[in-house]
Amino acid sequence: MDVTPRLSRWIIANFPAGTSAEILGQLTELDPGAAGGQNPERIQAALVLGTKGSPEAFRQNLELARTDWRDLLINADLGGTSWPRRLDAVLGPS
Repeated sequence: MDVTPRLSRWIIANFPAGTSAEILGQLTELDPGAAGGQNPERIQAALVLGTKGSPEAFRQNLELARTDWRDLLINADLGGTSWPRRLDAVLGPS
């Protein structure tokens, strides 16, 4: 899955130097079918937004996504119908 430019900018700005390339690489390798056909940016954002730039928290979110991607969306406040507005508020307009 491609990572959107606005999400890429957020990752580069919020993760420690030297870790963003790895995070971005892992996001591009996600299986689009693993999240029940959800919007790819929504799933990718859910993996990083609540991490406060922590690579360890990102890894924990990857594990959570493998268990239940719906819990991941809820934890990132992207579970409801207002998720597009939340992404715009955090990442800027698409």
